[in-house]
Amino acid sequence: MASHNRRRAYPSAQYNLNPAESVQPGYGSGAPQVGTPSAQIYGGVSGVPGVDPLTQGFASMNLNQQPAQQVAPVVDPSVNAGLNGVAQAYGNPAYPPLNSQPAYYGQSAQPSQQPLGSYGSTPSQLPALPMNQLYSTDLLKELPPPISDLQLPPPPVILAPGISLTGQQDSNSPPEYFRSTLNVLPTTNNLLKKTKLPLALVVRPYISLHNSEVPVAVVSDALISRCRRCRTYINPFVTFQEDGKRWRCNLCNLLNDTPMGFDFNQATSTPVNRLERSELNHAVVEFVAPPEYMVRAPQPLVFVFVLDVSAAALANGALATVSRTILDSLDRIPNKDGRARVSFIGVSSSLTFFQIPADEEADKETSLLVVSDLDDVLIPAAEGLLVNLADCRSNVEKLLANFNDYFAGSGDQGSAFGPALKSAHRLINSLGGKIVCFTSSLPNIGIGKLTVRDEESVADKPKEASALLGANNAFYKSFAVDCNKSQVTVDMFLTGSSYQDVATLANLPRYSAGQTHFYPAWSASRMEDITKLSKEISNHLSMEIQLEAVMRIRGSTGTRMSAFYGNFFNRSSDLCSFPTFARDQSYVIEMAIEETLTKPYAYVQAAVLHTTAFGERRIRVLTLALPTSKEIKDIYASADQLAIANYYTHKAIEKTYSSSLNDAREYLNKSMIEILQTYKKELVAGNIGSSSPVQICTNLRMLPLLLHSLTKNIGFRSGKVPSDHRANALNLLGSMPLPYLIKYIYPSVYSLHDMPDDCGLPFTGEEDVPEEGLKVGETVLPTPLNATITNFEKYGLYLVCNTSELFLWVGGDAVPQLVNDLFGFEDISEIPIGKVDLPELDSDFNVRVRNIIGKIREHYDTIVYQNLYIIRGPSSNENAYAATANREVIPLRMWCMSGLVEDRSNGSNSYREYLGQLREKVVS
Repeated sequence: MASHNRRRAYPSAQYNLNPAESVQPGYGSGAPQVGTPSAQIYGGVSGVPGVDPLTQGFASMNLNQQPAQQVAPVVDPSVNAGLNGVAQAYGNPAYPPLNSQPAYYGQSAQPSQQPLGSYGSTPSQLPALPMNQLYSTDLLKELPPPISDLQLPPPPVILAPGISLTGQQDSNSPPEYFRSTLNVLPTTNNLLKKTKLPLALVVRPYISLHNSEVPVAVVSDALISRCRRCRTYINPFVTFQEDGKRWRCNLCNLLNDTPMGFDFNQATSTPVNRLERSELNHAVVEFVAPPEYMVRAPQPLVFVFVLDVSAAALANGALATVSRTILDSLDRIPNKDGRARVSFIGVSSSLTFFQIPADEEADKETSLLVVSDLDDVLIPAAEGLLVNLADCRSNVEKLLANFNDYFAGSGDQGSAFGPALKSAHRLINSLGGKIVCFTSSLPNIGIGKLTVRDEESVADKPKEASALLGANNAFYKSFAVDCNKSQVTVDMFLTGSSYQDVATLANLPRYSAGQTHFYPAWSASRMEDITKLSKEISNHLSMEIQLEAVMRIRGSTGTRMSAFYGNFFNRSSDLCSFPTFARDQSYVIEMAIEETLTKPYAYVQAAVLHTTAFGERRIRVLTLALPTSKEIKDIYASADQLAIANYYTHKAIEKTYSSSLNDAREYLNKSMIEILQTYKKELVAGNIGSSSPVQICTNLRMLPLLLHSLTKNIGFRSGKVPSDHRANALNLLGSMPLPYLIKYIYPSVYSLHDMPDDCGLPFTGEEDVPEEGLKVGETVLPTPLNATITNFEKYGLYLVCNTSELFLWVGGDAVPQLVNDLFGFEDISEIPIGKVDLPELDSDFNVRVRNIIGKIREHYDTIVYQNLYIIRGPSSNENAYAATANREVIPLRMWCMSGLVEDRSNGSNSYREYLGQLREKVVS
């Protein structure tokens, strides 16, 4: 390896520190010694050669746990030949799952060769399969917890060969799109209740901001076949009968006629192979819909920008930054058909509309129309307020370039935000579209007026949730519902320097399928603030948009979708309405079992009917097949701990709004206790009462850690938390896609001062893959550490990522060479503290650290850009909690350390203490 790849041994070679001082039993380790295996240095399992760091938690489970069920079933060796690493990680010796992620979801099908008339197998013809084996783990003996489990895929979905028509790898929905909390469904509701496990679906129909990043198979011939009874779309799990003339619905079992077009192309008058059709090969597919799926002609993409032009927005520079960002992002707005329309409204104590002429009207200038009567705002002009972007591009650019100048010097402190929303809605209610709001002020004039709430009197008290987290004005929820009915989405960008009542304003995006973006204490005087806001606005505007969308989830006979969670509005009992479909959110649907499931497999299907930004009506369909079982052991062995954590997050949010924060925390603890008690009673061999350890199945061993960490999240933690920050956290918890949610609950911690030689450099393919799915050329990240301060050395350098922010912790005893290599300073006291970016130096170490930060900031499925906060840790002569001369240091340290969720914080227990409490409850 070239010399620039050499790792500088900062701690061991340049600093003399007694490692015994920082060792605590069960957590962390001291300074790595020369010759220490890398597995020990980076938190891996030492002494276990050849263990993949991603799967070592399951692959090495024989170290601490035994099978809860005695004998593995005998399986044909020919079946075992296809066993993959995921199944091994969960201790499953049976069949490989059919829902493994393909390299490309839209790849062409290679159907199996089957004679006409024998398409697919009925459930009665399929062999009985062994489910995932159940392995028990003693949680008290697994400290620190194996956090590599958080990166594992869910337990395999065991499907018999032949259950799908063609046996394609992606015949079953990949977990990125569609996953269940239980990958084996209980056959009865009584069995479901007995398990104490939730049954819910995590749905994310779009996993990228742009279709080109993760394409899916498209059926473009407008030939759509659906079940006549349950309206299920034909999918890879149907069976063809009567020589292929009819197909049997896999959800309701009804026979339906097969369209002639499946076998004969009328346009070319040639026969075709039906098994080459995308909908019969791929679980995730998109249909181009025929005209009967359209209620009205496709509408253009519409943006109404509502901009705060008050003194507050001028003082902090938000107006200038936003207008400039929109100007620079005009080319990123989806507008390949040239139909996109835009409008602009300025908001202070009055409303300012902009009448924009077409570029061809050279003799006309943009007119400002000011409306001061806010009781019943009338649209001041019939034309020129909502204009075609392509036709008026030059004048729109001139307007945005001078937008800030129109209001410069204004001392207007008013914000008629409510009247501005009504005006924007009236402007586009016949078309639909997006109202994108940028405000730095608390609405204080007209309808929707808000006042500052008294936080001090109720903070950290039982009434906190009802007094501070509920809507302070009913206008916002009712207006959002009206917007939803008119196919209008509201998005919020809040850049105030003081209280903005996020709890109330977040109702606008919540019920109109939008999102609230919160930037506390934002100021254009900091380049980091400008960068974050500009990047996120630009990414938001560039996102491909699905208009006039509705989503329905269907399940096999005997199941019902009983509750829905996420940012949308329930138009009916099972129809979720999205005026525009956000690509950086996910949704949770609770599922009920109403009748006994008599078949070996059950199915669920999500369908999103929408109009693309270029005017094409489409349906995206996701299909998931799940085995059923009468055995509680099968249910537990296939439970998905990450999906379950997502479900409990939504239930805790619901409990917060309906009751209190304390009840939400108690709900999480009670749910975990019930699961452990059930497991002990039903599945632990030889229940031995009070001496029984705290056991859980291996695939759920991270669930206690996640639920305990969730109670420490800013959304639920005890103590005094500014209501805007808590409300924003609850909003994020309720809408984040699952991978980001898990990191928001349990932050990723990376040790940088002793990272392996390949970290921070492009992956060459020659080394072992440190992360599943890492491609050649991508930056290699260090292996994450447990989120506990006991892993932090005073000479170390650590990066903490919680999805929203990045913290770079520099140990107070960091050696001068590390400080110089990374920051270019000789003395640690010269390092800038707070929200800053790393300097760009020629140092190899600086380049590698910047590459790692850049890699973490890379997202193709969310608009978020994470700011970096540099924090200087305490030195050997300084108490971490003592007051220092620099008032900025201690709050930043405490903010960063709040993400170290395995430790004590804010009066809450450490994870070790939490497990001790669980043991007392379980054995009592």
